[in-house]
Amino acid sequence: MNFIRNILNSRSQQEDGNFFLELKEILGFKPKTKSLYITAFTHRSMNIKDDKGDAINYERLEFVGDAILGSVIAAYLFETVPHGDEGYLTKMRSKVVSREHLNKLGEELRLIDFVETRIPKSNFGNNIHGNLFEALVGAIYLDKGYGFCKKFIYKRVINPHVDIESLEGKVISYKSLLIEWCQKEKNTFNYEVYDDTGKDELKHFSVKLSINDKVISKARATSKKKAEEKASKRAFFALQKQITKSQ
Repeated sequence: MNFIRNILNSRSQQEDGNFFLELKEILGFKPKTKSLYITAFTHRSMNIKDDKGDAINYERLEFVGDAILGSVIAAYLFETVPHGDEGYLTKMRSKVVSREHLNKLGEELRLIDFVETRIPKSNFGNNIHGNLFEALVGAIYLDKGYGFCKKFIYKRVINPHVDIESLEGKVISYKSLLIEWCQKEKNTFNYEVYDDTGKDELKHFSVKLSINDKVISKARATSKKKAEEKASKRAFFALQKQITKSQ
């Protein structure tokens, strides 16, 4: 396809170095099907389509990468923690592939430096890092197969970052934890979210978290989800003794 050939040429002539040489340093092997990796770093804002009119960007590879990551981590946990039941293994896998963790992995590898986009990179949120990491995993799987992909995940995710004891104590969602505790203790809870009237450049949301009709915490953030999680974290530490005692 002409657009792939054009991007291949531009990639090889980048001022900041050869795209595929830099990528090889991250992967530990030479890419075979180069078009997959180009797609893995093409943002939808480029508005590129193939000969059939289908969009070319990293989102489909992100879907594949998410599934492969989950399967490799699941198999690792199954073999490493023989005493863990289904619920335990599911929670542990969620902690390894949490959005926060994947964002850190993508940021650590500086994957955003490779992105082709028409949007200023400074405008992207943190999730771009994790999205690119998943897309890269998807590209590796389709290019080199499951074995190569597994080795990459062990090298970049499991060996340096997965510690069972640390993961057991890691909270990935304070909101989920708090709701679970409230339901167990038959406490009523309410998240009251409203638009923030502050003068910030970016729109903010504020939230009040009440438990048994008493306001426990307040928070504000750039999204409702973030504001609720922030308020939940504050409430957790305010009620930590009670929550820990009931566990």
